Amino acid sequence: MKWTSILAIYFLFWVASAFVLLPFGVKTHDELGIDKIPGQADSAPANFRPGRLAVRATALSAALTALYVANYIYGWITPRDLMIGS
Repeated sequence: MKWTSILAIYFLFWVASAFVLLPFGVKTHDELGIDKIPGQADSAPANFRPGRLAVRATALSAALTALYVANYIYGWITPRDLMIGS
């Protein structure tokens, strides 16, 4: 597998990981007891930290990419294994 393919797969895993991890650890103003700005949505996060999200997404996507490449090399799960009903 070429390094550019691995990089592309890593990027796809990173974006997916970021979206999956987005709601974890975020609290609203009501949960933290902070006053809201007039007109603010009740569900708006009060403690959103994009840096922490990026670090977590980087770690998760690195692990997923490593598993993907290892499966590519060693062939643990093949397309034939995924055929259902055949």
